[in-house]
Amino acid sequence: MRCPKCTSLETKVLDTRTGKNETSIRRRRECLDCGYRFTTIEEVLRSDLQVVKRDGRREDFDRNKMLGGLRKAVEKRPIDVMQIEMLVADVLASLEKEFDHEIPAKAIGEQIMLRLKKLDQIAYVRYASVYKDFRDLAELAQEINELKEASEHGQA
Repeated sequence: MRCPKCTSLETKVLDTRTGKNETSIRRRRECLDCGYRFTTIEEVLRSDLQVVKRDGRREDFDRNKMLGGLRKAVEKRPIDVMQIEMLVADVLASLEKEFDHEIPAKAIGEQIMLRLKKLDQIAYVRYASVYKDFRDLAELAQEINELKEASEHGQA
C-alpha cells in the first residue's frame, strides 16, 4: 500500500477490523519511511452491477461517481473521508441485499440521502437539491422546513 503522504511503498498494518456492515475490512497502517499513519478500507468490488437510470438506460455501476456526488455535498463540512467511505460501504451493502444485479438510480439516491440526513443536514440539503431537482425556492424551502421539523422532534 502506498503512503498518501510520502508515496513510499513500505508500510505495515497496525490493526485490522471488520467494517460495520461486515462486508469491508478496515486496516490501520503506518508508513515505515515517514511514520505517517492512515486507514484503508478493503471491500469486494462487484463488476456485474448495473444502474437503471430514470429514463430506463442502464450503465455500469461506478463507485467513483457516487463518491464524487458525496464529496460535493460535504465540501467544507466537518465530515472526514472515513465517514464518507463508511457511508458508501453501508449504501452498497444495503443495495446489494435488496437488489441483485440491477439497481435503480432512485434507490441509490434515496439510500445516500437517508444516511446524509443523519450525518450532516447541510450536506443532505446540498445532495437533495441536486438529486430531487427542485424547480424553485419554494420546493427547497419546503424540504428545509420538513428537515427542521423532523430535527426538532428528534427524527432526523
